[in-house]
Amino acid sequence: MKKNYHSFDFKNNKDINSIYRFLLSGLIIISFFYVMPMFISFSEKNFNNIEFTNNSKKLLQKKLNKENFLEEETSDEAEEIDLLYDILAENNSEINLVRYTTSEINALFKEVNYNLKDVRENKLVKPIGIGLLPKEIKNISSSKQRKEMFIKIILPLILKENNKVRIDRKRLFTILNKNINTDIEKKWLEKKFRQYGVRQNDISTLKVRMDEVPVSLAIAQAAKETGWGTSRFATKGNALFGQWTWSGEGLKPKKAEEGQTHKVMRFNSLQLSVRAYLRNLNTHKSYRNLRKARSELRKENKSLDSLILSKHLDKYAETGSQYIEVLQKIINQNNLKDFDEARLLPSSKDLESLI
Repeated sequence: MKKNYHSFDFKNNKDINSIYRFLLSGLIIISFFYVMPMFISFSEKNFNNIEFTNNSKKLLQKKLNKENFLEEETSDEAEEIDLLYDILAENNSEINLVRYTTSEINALFKEVNYNLKDVRENKLVKPIGIGLLPKEIKNISSSKQRKEMFIKIILPLILKENNKVRIDRKRLFTILNKNINTDIEKKWLEKKFRQYGVRQNDISTLKVRMDEVPVSLAIAQAAKETGWGTSRFATKGNALFGQWTWSGEGLKPKKAEEGQTHKVMRFNSLQLSVRAYLRNLNTHKSYRNLRKARSELRKENKSLDSLILSKHLDKYAETGSQYIEVLQKIINQNNLKDFDEARLLPSSKDLESLI
């Protein structure tokens, strides 16, 4: 009897332990599902703060989906010194450039087989960087030869600056497609906001401003502003686009009216002049309609047409609509649109960086 009693007692204890474990497990499961929503809510409020997330992609898409998308207005127009701070800094540094003669430049072009006929056909441009215009360019009697030399000198410079903008634009879209940005990316964005005169975090305006200028339009404006490289501003100040300045170093126009204090900005090199030109078109309020038209072409997946965009440059010169007519005439008569799809071949320095 004693043996049977102990056996019965063990069995009851085992049943009680099973019931206890079952109830405890149930209590834990119920508690988990009760507490977990509160924990998730707490973490969302305290850890998913905007410092660690990037909503710019959604904001940009929302703005671009609007039917009448307009570039964001800035509260105060950025000063020239702020928009061109990096260009002015480089412009104030000492740069020792050699001014080659026309014969030396022609010999260089011939040596590397750089000619416009090939460029028009294969759309490839030799990476030749001529820093200064030759003084003798105005002595070239043949207008055709003078124009060809001028185009061959500035074409690689324009392509180089457009390449930089294209790379920046690609990086911008890469950043927009990410949900979380690194500190390096945030600092890069801050730098670009400043360069393009855009409010902090105004991604949509930055996207509109950070874009290329058609090569044919740039060549036409340089040709018009310098008389195909023969003007005093071009040969003495490396000013290809007649850009005015009130704060920087410049050349006083000989026919300036009394009371006018502006000068034509002087540059240390032709390359800096091209860079400042792109910055000017991409930031100044007078060319907002040009940027809007360019943005529309992008949205429609169309190429940037210089004849369309030139219609919005009436404020670039005092002659207004007449200035547009002259630009379009230069583009058409010289078949400048042949260069719009041209690409700059990598330099030996670029190739070395890939090795």
